[in-house]
Amino acid sequence: MSTIEDKNQDSSKKQVEIDEATNVKLLGGHEFDGIRELDNRLPPFLKYLFYASIVFSAAYLMLVFVFEHDSVIQEKEYRNEMMAAMHQEEPAPSEGTEAAAPVQRTQEDMLASGAETYGKICSVCHGKFGEGLVGPNFTDEYWIHGGSREDMHAVIVNGVIEKGMISYKNQLTETQIQDVITYIQSLKGTNPPNQKAPEGEKYVPQQQEEEQTQS
Repeated sequence: MSTIEDKNQDSSKKQVEIDEATNVKLLGGHEFDGIRELDNRLPPFLKYLFYASIVFSAAYLMLVFVFEHDSVIQEKEYRNEMMAAMHQEEPAPSEGTEAAAPVQRTQEDMLASGAETYGKICSVCHGKFGEGLVGPNFTDEYWIHGGSREDMHAVIVNGVIEKGMISYKNQLTETQIQDVITYIQSLKGTNPPNQKAPEGEKYVPQQQEEEQTQS
């Protein structure tokens, strides 16, 4: 019996060894070149910081992948900031001023205005040349929500929330909307590099469809 007890005491001593210099437990099996590892405990503030980082990471992932909040989605944040900047640049009409006489605008004027609006708002999702990025390609004949001016107007005014596109009815004037539609229509068939694959259904203008039916 004494032999068994002695063996148990010896094994317990081997299992728990204390460093004489620091009075800290030594970790068994962690030795290299005569250097042994101490079982140092983390300071409390480091443990709490680690726990806090886990909570923060979980909350951040929820914002990104579940709620898709504007503050963490860069594309949405950029779009909102551009809208705010455009809103600040537009001078508010002064009260009591008479409406200015309508100015005759050329096709070049409308395309230039539409290109400016497109560059500030649309290019972030649809590409600099309309080739499509997050949003669909504007240069082919396929459209998800219809390719007529009325269809495009409805998409710009109402937005497509499930696709990440906000409504621009309070951000753009009717003239800006019509100009950017004109510019988008001018991109058809331009064949830029890195085009996104066609999405939706092929759009045939009503006049062309009637001609095909008559023939």
